[in-house]
Amino acid sequence: MIAGLWLGIGLVGQAMFSARFLVQWWASEREGRSVIPHSFWYLSIAGSLSLVAYAIYQRDPVFIIGQGAGLAIYMRNIRLIRRQSRAPEALVENAA
Repeated sequence: MIAGLWLGIGLVGQAMFSARFLVQWWASEREGRSVIPHSFWYLSIAGSLSLVAYAIYQRDPVFIIGQGAGLAIYMRNIRLIRRQSRAPEALVENAA
């Protein structure tokens, strides 16, 4: 029963992780240029968290390190996006 639950977590994580490429492709096709939407990074984080949890359950250090490193990068990208989106507000406040 527990093994089936963890298999489900791993499969859902992999599905989210894979869906990010479909989201990126669709956004790029709509724009007619290469685009990485914010949802790409959120799917990356959600998928990676699920896959890290599954890798920990499986006790697979290679998988843990690989997904863990990626997770740090995805979270950093979200932080940069949030900082960038607040930058115009700071300029307006400083001009007043």
